[in-house]
Amino acid sequence: MKAAILHGFGQTLSLEEVAIPSPKPDEVLIEVEACGVCHSDLHIADGDQPALKAVTKPLLIPGHEVVGRIVKIGAAVTDLKVGDRVGVAWLHASCGVCEQCLEGLENLCRKSVITGVMVDGGYAEFMCAKASHAIPIPSVLSSVEAAPLFCAGVTVYRALKNAKVTAGQRVAVVGVGGLGHLAIQVAHAFGAEVIALDVDESKLELARSLGVSMALNVTDPQTVKTIRKAGGAHVAVVTSAAKAAYDSALKYLRPAGTLSVVGLPAEALTFSALALVGAEAKVVGSSVGTREDLRAVLQLAADGKLRCHTEEQPLDQINQVFERMRHGQISGRVVLTCQSAQHQH
Repeated sequence: MKAAILHGFGQTLSLEEVAIPSPKPDEVLIEVEACGVCHSDLHIADGDQPALKAVTKPLLIPGHEVVGRIVKIGAAVTDLKVGDRVGVAWLHASCGVCEQCLEGLENLCRKSVITGVMVDGGYAEFMCAKASHAIPIPSVLSSVEAAPLFCAGVTVYRALKNAKVTAGQRVAVVGVGGLGHLAIQVAHAFGAEVIALDVDESKLELARSLGVSMALNVTDPQTVKTIRKAGGAHVAVVTSAAKAAYDSALKYLRPAGTLSVVGLPAEALTFSALALVGAEAKVVGSSVGTREDLRAVLQLAADGKLRCHTEEQPLDQINQVFERMRHGQISGRVVLTCQSAQHQH
């Protein structure tokens, strides 16, 4: 099969022919139809997040927004069958017995295995996944539509859920990229009013098309004043990976507001203690999501409340896609189509 392989941090991915993997007893072999390209994949390839770098397997096939059809099942698999269309997310496996797993926080399982980091992911024509963590896809969604929901979609869903967003609240979405444009839609599904913020006018245009109440350029000196005049945001979700986005986000909050940390700048975040104390602001982290979150996100999409803006590219274009991502030139989400015209099972 054809696969994109990371030979070393900071190197371009190498497109190679490798053997099709065999599923273990509790796994399924998936013929990959679509795999979204996440900013985390770029962090992994560049090796700029030490915690991820430490657990990245050698000769890695990245990719953790994977959708495809099952072509083979392991001997112990009973609840999935050949021909089923499933998706695979960041959480490749969780132990099911630790405190976090038992409390419904399997995304924080200390023994979790990460797709496209610790095991090979979906930048390939085939991949193996744990049957327990392969989630069936509603038939109304195409594979390309569904793929980004397995990271971008579930990540913003959980971030808004963790920030306890409720109907009638004002939510500021800082950064209208692959995650941000989905965050706008999820916030609307929760009944919130949305203020979109970005530096790029074309992304603000996309936000307006999604029905936000305000779309503001963060470089405009009047922006903070405009948001405060509207009462401030109950929740600000920062999906941008720029530290500057966090520096300004705290100013958008109303008193007792919540800052939701999603985007991952390489530098540490810094907040004035007085700013937090004076406003009784909360800072909440959110890590991808659980299988329950994923099913909820797929249902929102199946109900027509969530649609990712996608651009399809063949697998062999991955290095060019990464290059565009480095320069912030991607609107929505790029999805790799991983099957060549003639392939064999």
